[in-house]
Amino acid sequence: MSDAAKPDRPDEALVLEYELDAPPAKVWRAVTIPALRERWLPDCDLAGAEPESTIAGEEVRYRLRDSEPPFRESHVIFRIEPNEDGGTRFRIIQQACDVTLPQAANTNCCLMRAAA
Repeated sequence: MSDAAKPDRPDEALVLEYELDAPPAKVWRAVTIPALRERWLPDCDLAGAEPESTIAGEEVRYRLRDSEPPFRESHVIFRIEPNEDGGTRFRIIQQACDVTLPQAANTNCCLMRAAA
């Protein structure tokens, strides 16, 4: 058995769910207005400051990038919905991006030989 770290699989996700006392509109502002979002999700953690996709008032998706090599990227999705108490059910879903590794130089494919 090896202790080597296994690469993230894009089909696996980390899902966190919270019940918040704040109304959904307030939570939505916190995850979409850059000045508010910056307090808890700084631009330096994002691959791009703009969301990848948005469903107004319900869901926003950002792309994250590690700050250290190998600079892996992942998607983080924030889902917002009202709960029974007038607050918000807040889901954070983080999923690794597809990782395409470069092909090795010694792939045993078409060999080139020097002219003699």
